[in-house]
Amino acid sequence: MSRDIKPEEISSLIKEEIKNYDQKIHSDDVGYVISVGDGIAMVQGIEKAMSSELLEFPHDVMGMVMNLEEDHIGVVLLGDDREIKEGDEVKRTGRIVEVPVGDGLLGRVVDPLGNAIDGGEAIAYTKTRAIERVAPGVMTRRSVYQPLMTGLKVIDSMIPIGKGQRELIIGDRETGKTAIAVDTIINQKGKDVYCIYVAIGQKESTVARMVQKLRENDAMDYTVVVNASASASAPLQYIAPYAGCAMGEEWMENGKDVLIVYDDLSKHAVAYRTMSLLLKRPPGREAYPGDVFYLHSRLLERAAKLSDELGGGSLTALPIIETQAGDISAYIPTNVISITDGQIFLQTDLFAAGQRPAVDSGLSVSRVGSNAQTKAMKAVSSTLKLDLAQYHEMQTFAQFGSDLDASTKKILNHGERVTELLKQPQYQPMSMTDQVLSLYAVKHGYMDEIPAAEVAAFEKSLLRYFHDAYKDVCEEIEKNGSFSDECIAKTEEGMKKALEQFKLVKGVN
Repeated sequence: MSRDIKPEEISSLIKEEIKNYDQKIHSDDVGYVISVGDGIAMVQGIEKAMSSELLEFPHDVMGMVMNLEEDHIGVVLLGDDREIKEGDEVKRTGRIVEVPVGDGLLGRVVDPLGNAIDGGEAIAYTKTRAIERVAPGVMTRRSVYQPLMTGLKVIDSMIPIGKGQRELIIGDRETGKTAIAVDTIINQKGKDVYCIYVAIGQKESTVARMVQKLRENDAMDYTVVVNASASASAPLQYIAPYAGCAMGEEWMENGKDVLIVYDDLSKHAVAYRTMSLLLKRPPGREAYPGDVFYLHSRLLERAAKLSDELGGGSLTALPIIETQAGDISAYIPTNVISITDGQIFLQTDLFAAGQRPAVDSGLSVSRVGSNAQTKAMKAVSSTLKLDLAQYHEMQTFAQFGSDLDASTKKILNHGERVTELLKQPQYQPMSMTDQVLSLYAVKHGYMDEIPAAEVAAFEKSLLRYFHDAYKDVCEEIEKNGSFSDECIAKTEEGMKKALEQFKLVKGVN
């Protein structure tokens, strides 16, 4: 027989429930979705949320706080928003976005949250790092002085890159920007440099082909690929470069050298603009938000060469920017040019004319310069930029003049050989020794007698001859990075013999 429940008891039970419920809300910081769409959710009821904090949505979807408004917060969803609906419960995690770091990432393709997407097993890791952090200060850095060789003659000779530098690769679509970055990664084989390739807004098939090429060249052993493809949401494309940078910083702070490629930051800026407009942030020039410069500056400032007291590690950044019709004065290109330590500019006309890599030596520059070159490379490349500039100027002049004097003909002849020598097939980076020997030959006129069409064949013959007959010269250049007087004498002797041998075989007069 049930006893009668008095109204006072019901009242006290309800009051107790309300009291406990209120405490639960404050301890868990739970809110609810008031609107959702296009990967953006507006959430009400979470008063203590932090900027960039992770929030937990239903169906294992995570969100990142972007806007802190007076009565609600704007959250970007790092996953599929189709299952999220109005009224869904949202919980604080108290953590900001972080990614796994460490050697377990090597050889893997991961998404911007560090989850494996290459069909392999889950990433084994013991440590995570926040994707956003303050760049190393001035007192913790030292100047860039060690070369980071790309294996490309045109870059290592005229636009040298040093460990800890930020060198922009810029040019129109399909001019070979990614090719330069991939060749540079391949060239780090055996040099104890960890590589990170961040693909932003690219086709899955393009990234798959690139990963396959890295595997074929045994480059995936020391490389991580962070892929936020064109099919990924704007928030995932937005966090991808910061995630890749956090992975690299872990190695840098442990005294390692790291190379990171951001391919490309034009699409990154577009993803950020998409998010900002959906979050109703005020648009500025070209509808980009006012802090779009800060978007890239806080990323690229994290590239550094740390002081010896902090282990001497380095993070070298190669951001890529896509221009429209060669316009490097557009908004995003000028922003990134002003943040970086120089740019490698690729010309569509040069690419179409068969000059590959299609680097414009006149518009390209490295603000670190010869500080990031060995003495041998510095010696053989000192006049290269001037030779090419004179050649291009004389070439234009020669189109209008029929009678050319001997000195003009000599400049044109020499410039043509230099241009031919600087052509290089993709996926075939050259060692520093081979580059030095090739550039020595062209600088000192050993190729001037060779027909332009035979320059590539002569270069191969020359290098083969030196590695067979003058191993000691090759070893000295590799070991010391400079020429001794004895080495120069032997190099001159070897060059003459190689030229004679080539002429004999090819029948060149």
